[in-house]
Amino acid sequence: MNLRMRARWFARAALIGVVIGAGGCVGSTDLFVGGDQTAGAVGGRGGRAGTTGGTSTGGTDTTGGTSTGGVGMTSGGTVGAGGGEGSVVCLANQHVQANACVACGAGTTNVAGDVASGANTRCDDACTAVIGVTCAEFEEGYLKASNTDSGDFFGSSVSLSGDTLAVGAHVEASAAMGVNGDQSSNAASASGAVYVFTRSAEVWIQQAYLKASNAAADDNFGRSLSLFGNTLVVGAYGEDSSATGVNGDQSSNAAVESGAVYVFTRSAGVWTQQAYLKASNTDSSDAFGISVSLSGDTLAVGAHVEASAAMGVNGDQSSNAASASGAVYVFTRSAGVWSQEAYLKASNTDSSDAFGISVSLSGDTLAVGAHGESSSATGVNGDQASDPTFYNGAAYVFTRSARVWRQEAHLKPSNTNDHEYFGSSVSLSDDTLAVSAPLGPDHYGTVYVFTRSVGVWTQQAYLKASNTDTEYFGSSVSLSGDVLAVGATGEGSAAVGLNGDQSSNTVGSAGAAYLFTRAAGVWTQEAYVKASNTEAVDRFGTSVSVSGNTLAVGAAGEDSAAVGINGDQSSNAARESGVVYVRRIGP
Repeated sequence: MNLRMRARWFARAALIGVVIGAGGCVGSTDLFVGGDQTAGAVGGRGGRAGTTGGTSTGGTDTTGGTSTGGVGMTSGGTVGAGGGEGSVVCLANQHVQANACVACGAGTTNVAGDVASGANTRCDDACTAVIGVTCAEFEEGYLKASNTDSGDFFGSSVSLSGDTLAVGAHVEASAAMGVNGDQSSNAASASGAVYVFTRSAEVWIQQAYLKASNAAADDNFGRSLSLFGNTLVVGAYGEDSSATGVNGDQSSNAAVESGAVYVFTRSAGVWTQQAYLKASNTDSSDAFGISVSLSGDTLAVGAHVEASAAMGVNGDQSSNAASASGAVYVFTRSAGVWSQEAYLKASNTDSSDAFGISVSLSGDTLAVGAHGESSSATGVNGDQASDPTFYNGAAYVFTRSARVWRQEAHLKPSNTNDHEYFGSSVSLSDDTLAVSAPLGPDHYGTVYVFTRSVGVWTQQAYLKASNTDTEYFGSSVSLSGDVLAVGATGEGSAAVGLNGDQSSNTVGSAGAAYLFTRAAGVWTQEAYVKASNTEAVDRFGTSVSVSGNTLAVGAAGEDSAAVGINGDQSSNAARESGVVYVRRIGP
């Protein structure tokens, strides 16, 4: 009997002992099936119960009353409980449901001893030992768009907050605008859409279908998104207006692919657009909105192709002397009104660094990825000036005090190499930061975990997939406390579900997700997660998001033509329509 089963047995035994000894003084709670029970409660329980379940007369309790003991424990038999009426006790491989003993389902087991008069219990299976829930509970949802269509890339981005999930489909093609418009047309190719789902009693429904207020072809609305409570931020890096700042003129298309960000809020289950945000130095091809991160009333927006040569905080935005160096813009909200608070650049700005390709905000701390940065530094706050490497990448940490931002750290991998793209994805949770390098070494990918103590950052862990021939490990990362999810879109095994066979590479780019947990500062891989309908080029792990005991994984290349919740996964009639899998990863 393993530790989990022993713990459950003793818990149940203790409960049974209390129930059995309910009359007079409670004695020992030891439970003997069909054997001597002489150490039980005085007067409340029979002196001896035979294996056939025969009745045995109990002793006299301390108040002078005589009580008849219960019958022995046979299949769902009763045990005397101090006054004649016994409690039904379930056998092995039974569980309690609605105060009755019910047989466990196929592939599940349970120890004997559940009391039918108590709370519902469950049978365990292969998933329970890993994540504390059954496999049926683990596979909570298979979510498709309400207007599934080929090439929409539903699941290219996901963001989970409690019982609400936002899903981006940045190549969706309807010409609708605003909230819950007409989904049926395909008149605006790659305009993009976002779908909001909510959960109640483990059941998911679609709550809203969101489009930009100025939806147009190739805007890629939904390429990035961030959900925090009742506020959702959506990036559209291909949007073309030349407006600047907050709620400017959306109608012009004079700055191609300058990018925009849209803020939506929910009240009483209804979503409305609250703001339309642009950079303070809008310019063509800046890709403002390639990344977004929301924490409370603060929003960070990345523009990884922005071209100014400024360095640090609030420098000169007007030049275009450092092509694709990148920038990050910080906005804050007060009384429902948004304004720009800061314009951030790297401390070693250089062309093609792509500063802002990823952002993650937690309170007054912001992490920024720059996967094209090329310094040869390693570790924390090394020499940023040297450039003998190419696209190894960096991450930058900024902090805010009294509305003033400053750079706190420049982070590099402990083993810097060319073309690793460190910083492609970042996820920050309080004083812990996960940074991915999905192309190194040899495209297998790595994730690095850093921690902060008294303002000083150090590398805590270097993480690899358990099947190290996996490609693009670190395609996406999501950190929540001591739990880290990592997507690997190039993984190629044919396994399905939880902790399947990782050894085959028969379905290229099917994708996988890996779940790591931390205890006493040590990270371990807890689970290897695959789709329930694994197929080649589905790219499971395109996006990941963890919130509490729930994991959402996007597979933008999945091909089924199903619509809505938990539809038919078997068809391949809608190529690259995309899907999101919701997985329960804890009790």
